[in-house]
Amino acid sequence: MQDRDDETLAHQGGAVSHPHRAYIPAAGHDFLLPFYDPLNRLLGVGALHDELIAEAHLEPGHRVLDVGCGTGSLAVRIRGKYPQVEVVGLDPDPKALAIARRKAERAGVTVRFEQGYGDALRFGDAEFDRVTSSLMLHHLDLPTRRGMLREVLRVLRPGGSLHLLDFGRSEERSSRFLSRLLYGAEDLRENSDPRVAALLTDAGFEAVERVAGAATRGAQTG
Repeated sequence: MQDRDDETLAHQGGAVSHPHRAYIPAAGHDFLLPFYDPLNRLLGVGALHDELIAEAHLEPGHRVLDVGCGTGSLAVRIRGKYPQVEVVGLDPDPKALAIARRKAERAGVTVRFEQGYGDALRFGDAEFDRVTSSLMLHHLDLPTRRGMLREVLRVLRPGGSLHLLDFGRSEERSSRFLSRLLYGAEDLRENSDPRVAALLTDAGFEAVERVAGAATRGAQTG
């Protein structure tokens, strides 16, 4: 979900026009969207989502914002495991959101899906207990990453936490090949542990840590 004001990202090859902004779709290219969920299954993303959800330590009454929710897999999974938690999914891609809404309906869960951008959240301060994001950070250039993290910190309540899942540089060779094929090697270099940890710390997060063997990172507010 990379986005910039009033321009297309021709050098990325997968930009989609929007009335106000452009963004990179969930699968990197709009025509690949039907293959996005099967690819995630191939990469074992469901198990990684379970690790992220467990690390979030959700409790009844919590409000969760899933930034860059794409086709809604993580948001629907959270709601299914924790029916007493309110979940909001945010993504700029209306096609992905349509899939997400159908997915929630099939699962019999209620998730509020909204169209929007991670660096311009239309929520008030301290509205959420947890913010999650899965396979989205690599789409963002550096200024947009910084803007998104500042916005996430703003909407999190004191003691809340952000939980990120994304491609890193230490996963299996087959997964690394597939992720680079779709998203580009430069994006993966920007996802190295030191760079992401520094961004989280600079944004004001505390207790930044990596969990398990996947590129799953947690960061808490003060």
